[in-house]
Amino acid sequence: MSMQEESFISHLVELRDRLLRSVVAVVAVFLCLMPWAGDIYDVLAAPMMQALPEGTKMIATGVITPFFVPMKVTLMGAVVLALPVILYQAWNFIAPGLYAHEKKLALPLVVGSTILFLAGMAFCYFFVFGTVFKFIAQFSPKSITPAPDIEQYLAFVMTMFLAFGVTFEIPVFVIILAKLGVVDVAKLQEARPYVIVGAFIVAALVTPPDVVSQCLLAIPMCLLYELGIFLARFVTKPAAPVVAE
Repeated sequence: MSMQEESFISHLVELRDRLLRSVVAVVAVFLCLMPWAGDIYDVLAAPMMQALPEGTKMIATGVITPFFVPMKVTLMGAVVLALPVILYQAWNFIAPGLYAHEKKLALPLVVGSTILFLAGMAFCYFFVFGTVFKFIAQFSPKSITPAPDIEQYLAFVMTMFLAFGVTFEIPVFVIILAKLGVVDVAKLQEARPYVIVGAFIVAALVTPPDVVSQCLLAIPMCLLYELGIFLARFVTKPAAPVVAE
């Protein structure tokens, strides 16, 4: 067996071991949280429950849905809580193959992207959900009683969490593009009008069909794009002045 083959196999073995450690961490946290699965779902459903009429509860149309939906929510929480272990394993796997200057940029990007993703989820939960649900409840006819299905609610929540989590990664994407030399700060500034239009188009596609939720996604996208432009100035070298002959 050649040295390259041995190196490739050793990397596969290391990748397997680190993936296994990450899975074990998630499973361990999940098992610890299982006794409180119902309470965890109640926390996730709190913004919806606050918007529903007093005494109204959510419904479950499936036979085993009341069991599996809280389990899914608990698993999602376990992944979030085990994220430090997952990132630690990922960093230890890729760090040996990076140069010193790449490590200086990669580590802040990994940590920053994780914090931004969690911040996007928190912004969605604490601010967006309550605002959107109250807005929708105001337009609900008095002749009906809203009773959301817990499985559909979970699907909606996951979609919104993913949309806002990815949206909050915009500064990281902008910094990476600027650092790689794909675009410079001047071009990023010139693209601002197109980004604003694109932000509202994306928001209209991934959020419910109401103006409030669309604005609550599009406006942060525009602000985060501006933050990315500001931070890109510190990671890119200014272009050398052209000397006239």
